Amino acid sequence: MIGLIGIAIVFVMVFGGYILAGGKMGIILKSLPFEMIMIGGAATGAFVIANDTASIKHTLRDIGKVFKGPKWKQQDYKDLMCLLFELIRIARTSPVELEKHIEQPEDSDIFGKYPKIAADTETVALICDTLRSASMNYDDPHQVEDVLEKRIEATLHHKMHSTHALQTIADGLPALGIVAAVLGVIKTMGSIDQPPEVLGKLIGGALVGTFLGVFLAYGLVGPFSVRVKAVIEEDAHFQQLAREVLVANLHQHPPNICIEVGRQNTPSHLRPSFGDLEDALQSARRDAA
Repeated sequence: MIGLIGIAIVFVMVFGGYILAGGKMGIILKSLPFEMIMIGGAATGAFVIANDTASIKHTLRDIGKVFKGPKWKQQDYKDLMCLLFELIRIARTSPVELEKHIEQPEDSDIFGKYPKIAADTETVALICDTLRSASMNYDDPHQVEDVLEKRIEATLHHKMHSTHALQTIADGLPALGIVAAVLGVIKTMGSIDQPPEVLGKLIGGALVGTFLGVFLAYGLVGPFSVRVKAVIEEDAHFQQLAREVLVANLHQHPPNICIEVGRQNTPSHLRPSFGDLEDALQSARRDAA
């Protein structure tokens, strides 16, 4: 919703100010379809040249993040900590019972309580792989922390491809606007024998290309890239929380302390209060009893 409001503000302020200053929309509207074909078409073609099919699909999906915002909400962070608490508690009391949950998480009744988390294969794999390593006495906390950090960094790097692709388009749009403007000037020069009122409209139409390239770059595509990057980085905190809890577990801290470590490392605007989380953990204990 906030993304749509931002787009509306951009259009209203730019074109509203232009109209209030005495500008006429006729020239812009007349030239807009042709300029958009040249600039938008060239930008789309360059985007296709620079990316493979998977990257194109990935970027198109990520544009939705501008309007949807982060995937993980406060309740999801609370659910993750409850999930990890249950798994750690089982790992401490009955390692054999833990095996069925981490080897086949899709059939686990614990993961089944949190369907949104269970549907995120990367997060589930990170949790299961780490707990499996701990059960194999691969329990050097510092070594595991390094492995998890590199894994999360690799995942984040892959997800950032869409924001890099969008920023590349934003960087190229002003130049493509100049290309369209130059073509407009060429067209104008072909009508140099026309009266000034005709030439004025042709020159105005040519300048629409420059305006459109800059407007799309800094008013839409560039901010889209920034917003997608911010959303991806915020969602990355979800796996970082899981890493903190799992590493604390390897240090053999009590389960409650492990979860408190995770709570403290949750972004402040998503962090549940101590009391809320304690109520959720007590509910998880009752369900497991």
